[in-house]
Amino acid sequence: MARIIDAPFSGVESGCDPRALNGAWGSLSAAAARGLAFTDEVRAKTDALYGKVKHVVPAVEWPAYAPLIAAINDLKRAKNAIVLAHNYMTSEIFWCVGDFRGDSLALAYKAAQTEASIIVQAGVHFMAETSKILAPEKTVLIPDLRAGCSLAASITGADMRLIKQKFPGVPVVTYVNTSAEVKAESDVTCTSSNAAAVVEWAALEWGSDRVILVPDEYLAKNVAAQTSTKIIAWRGRCEVHERFTAEDVAELRASYPGIVVLAHPECPPDVMSAADFAGSTAALQLYVEENRPAKVVLLTECSMSDNVAAAAPDVDFIRPCNLCPHMKRITLEGVYDALKEMKHEVVIAEDVRVRAKQAIDRMLALPKEKPRAFATGRLPVAVQLV
Repeated sequence: MARIIDAPFSGVESGCDPRALNGAWGSLSAAAARGLAFTDEVRAKTDALYGKVKHVVPAVEWPAYAPLIAAINDLKRAKNAIVLAHNYMTSEIFWCVGDFRGDSLALAYKAAQTEASIIVQAGVHFMAETSKILAPEKTVLIPDLRAGCSLAASITGADMRLIKQKFPGVPVVTYVNTSAEVKAESDVTCTSSNAAAVVEWAALEWGSDRVILVPDEYLAKNVAAQTSTKIIAWRGRCEVHERFTAEDVAELRASYPGIVVLAHPECPPDVMSAADFAGSTAALQLYVEENRPAKVVLLTECSMSDNVAAAAPDVDFIRPCNLCPHMKRITLEGVYDALKEMKHEVVIAEDVRVRAKQAIDRMLALPKEKPRAFATGRLPVAVQLV
């Protein structure tokens, strides 16, 4: 079985459980308040699911989660609903109620293709907006309206219009971690899985040697190390990934000899340089599954380690725990309430939705390819900051 070991070093929070903000016993009281109990029927419905999360959920805690999980899965069948679960969801959501799981790109494809009538977005608000943009005829629900994103909040539609005025004719590539309003001002969107490929396509399509890539400053710098296209960037950052440092990587290597360090491209360039491999959440998972390192650390949101561990039981995961407080607002009880009461529906003005969809459709129309690894072991490449 995979081991999850909290890394005792000072660069990030250590020793924390990614379910701590929700709490097993909080879920138990939440289930009881909703008239749900751990009965023999619930046990029969959920025993197989427990096998997927037993590496992170102790058996004594399972009765707190199982009644909500069984009730959510029953509601999905009754209402023709699905749950889209991002990689940063806690394991009891990701593996036990998620119908489709993955990074932003994978979930975007599923939102566009699903025949379900209702989509519950187990992720943050921009992801729910993306689902609504792609599937306007469907009801899209988000379990908690407070589940925002520091990166998405770093830029507005007004900012985008000013950028385009400053650089007329330069194509604008926008990371999907943005609001519908920002996507509507874009030429094409990207995810961390395909950012470099989209930048290169946009430069060729617009006949430009420069591309505007917003809003993540570090993603832009890390993409610049992969391509000859000049990058114009914004000063947005993810509050989870920006906290990792090259010193953290050195401390990990000293504490855990032989550890393989994997980094997400929202990390600072010096972290990327110090890592053994870097890529999107999909690329990180694929690396672990294909290479099976004996000891590995994922420098990203810490629920990712729990979820990858289920697919790689022979790997020891060292977890420096950086929680996303916004992702952790999504709870089992929130998913249940959203489906039961049909609340927190995502609504987007049609003119904004249509323009945003054009940018997303351009990305989705590009050839699918294996997630591209980012450069490691290199010096950072300069970008122009707006």
